[in-house]
Amino acid sequence: MSFLQSLKSVDFYRKLKKDLQQELTEASLPGATLSIVAAIVMLGLFVAEFSNYMAVGSESKVVLDRYDSLSDDTLQVNFNFTFPHLKCDFASVDATNFMGTHDAGLSARVSKVRIDKDGFQLGKHEERAKPLVHATEETHDGPETSVVLTGDTFEAHHHKHDIMVVNFYAPWCHWCKKLEPVWEKTAATLNQKYPGDERLKLGKVDCTAHSSEQLCIKNRVDAFPTILVFRKDDTGTSVHESYHGERTVPAITAWAENFLAQVKNQVPKTRMVDSDKDGIADSHHGVGCMISGLLHVQRAPGMLVMQAVSDGHEFNWETMDISHTVNHLSFGPFLSSRAWTVLPPHIAAAVGTLDDHVFASEQHIPTTHEHYVKVVRHEVTPTKGNKDAVVSYGYVAHSNNIQKVGEVPTVRLNYDILPIIVQYSTTKQAFYHFVTNLCAIIGGVFTVAGIAASLVDKGMASMQKKQDLGKLG
Repeated sequence: MSFLQSLKSVDFYRKLKKDLQQELTEASLPGATLSIVAAIVMLGLFVAEFSNYMAVGSESKVVLDRYDSLSDDTLQVNFNFTFPHLKCDFASVDATNFMGTHDAGLSARVSKVRIDKDGFQLGKHEERAKPLVHATEETHDGPETSVVLTGDTFEAHHHKHDIMVVNFYAPWCHWCKKLEPVWEKTAATLNQKYPGDERLKLGKVDCTAHSSEQLCIKNRVDAFPTILVFRKDDTGTSVHESYHGERTVPAITAWAENFLAQVKNQVPKTRMVDSDKDGIADSHHGVGCMISGLLHVQRAPGMLVMQAVSDGHEFNWETMDISHTVNHLSFGPFLSSRAWTVLPPHIAAAVGTLDDHVFASEQHIPTTHEHYVKVVRHEVTPTKGNKDAVVSYGYVAHSNNIQKVGEVPTVRLNYDILPIIVQYSTTKQAFYHFVTNLCAIIGGVFTVAGIAASLVDKGMASMQKKQDLGKLG
């Protein structure tokens, strides 16, 4: 018992005896009012402090990006562009940096998919395994046997023959001059093999002639020579396959005979013909191209260049249309589903800033599209679970059009990988901090209210004393 009695001596919170409470304390209206006000203030401050405790804050800092290994000296670039009016046969992608270094193996890491006029995918484009073959020694001494067509006479011939194969050319084109004797000799060969057969006819159109300019524009002839197939039952929305095989008399003859066999129902009708059976179609009807790729570039300012290139064509840059849609453009490894949940919305949005943006060229004006991209590395540390930082690369982009006569229409993606890291982390108030603030609120409000109550009591007592002495009048 003596121990318990000794323990009671350190009681900080001694209480009045029950029989003395009524004699030593009394309630007052001002005290009750201050108690209610103090309780309301305590409750409001508690709610505010609890909200602050539950809220997740953030902090960020910028540090210099130091490369720890040689592998850190490169960065992955992921891109997917759609060109509705640039054929896959001509679409080219080149990569270079400010030191003039070219990526020689880029084509092996770029995939091309042919698309139709409505944007639907037709199939993967296969590059030629060997250079395009041109007949350099071919001559034709006889009269012209292919039909000379113009904008005024084209439709009449179009619907007269079951199949009409047309060579769209320009007199100044080097490759067109090489094809001219081959084309005439092919027409003569077909006339000899199938005398009087009007179901298949070869024709040609000079796209520089005033009467044929609109015809070439209508059929989107940007490269010379362009060989297209027209059918008797074509409508205004029909697409026409183009020939991309060897430019020799035997090759073009065999390819054209396949269409005659289709008319005779000797072979199934198709718009993709592989006459030489090498696994690559000699003709197809894709009018656009979707280009995608993944490559590793040095962490230095560089550029991706996309434009029309061919080792067997010359181009009319005035009608070349490189309007495009950026389906996807990002830097760094692809992010996991967990990473997307960890990234704050503003950082996640910066990963694909240009995604789904459309850039259109004006008709008949050579247009180059410039995209300027600044890339920054982000490291986001999550609040719970795995504490490993999530790394992503965001970028800001500015785009501009250059319209200049004589300019080669090009898409240039200029990127600059900044040597900094933005470290982003989330913060949450510690529980002990919350309890400390809560105690401070309760004790502080209680103390201030007690002081206010004491001042009010003393003030009222003083007023009462003066009234009793008659000093208040």
